[in-house]
Amino acid sequence: MPLKQAVLPLLSSRSALVEEVGVANTVLLPARYGENTDVGGVVDALAAAGVTSAGRAVVLGGGATARSALAALRLMGCDDSVAVVRRPSDVPAREVVWSPDVLDGCELLISTLPAGAADRFAPYVRDVQVLLDVVYDPWPTALAAACRGVVVPGSAMLLHQAAAQVRLMTGLEPPLGAMAAALKHPA
Repeated sequence: MPLKQAVLPLLSSRSALVEEVGVANTVLLPARYGENTDVGGVVDALAAAGVTSAGRAVVLGGGATARSALAALRLMGCDDSVAVVRRPSDVPAREVVWSPDVLDGCELLISTLPAGAADRFAPYVRDVQVLLDVVYDPWPTALAAACRGVVVPGSAMLLHQAAAQVRLMTGLEPPLGAMAAALKHPA
């Protein structure tokens, strides 16, 4: 995860999206071409759950995945997003420190925090309309269990960003159904 930004100086070339977001999660070899499939993974995971726009969004976290989530929100037309961070970061959003009122009017909450790190926010998310928690193991997270709105699991983001990687690496359309089944029933 921390390598998504550290890899940038090692790339020979990168996509416009990587330039914009400052994060690469995919490197094609031997060309050392960097791409970001996390942004599309967020957009596609939310779209699969019927969420294609959000007026006001909150992102928990200030790391590489938060940067991708914020870019995804911009693609979805969200022009009112904030990032809840512990310390100042360089995410392209207004940064705030946590308080329960940060969720007032929140239509979409995206947690980019690692497993267990967002558990303390669980008592406050019950009325959030849509939650995407990028954690996929363990599932459900405390946030997911507490939210009464639409909950999109991290495995959905993982599925869609991996599908984009398959397209990039092979030029073929990925077997999305088989990939989804594998996520639900790991070997």
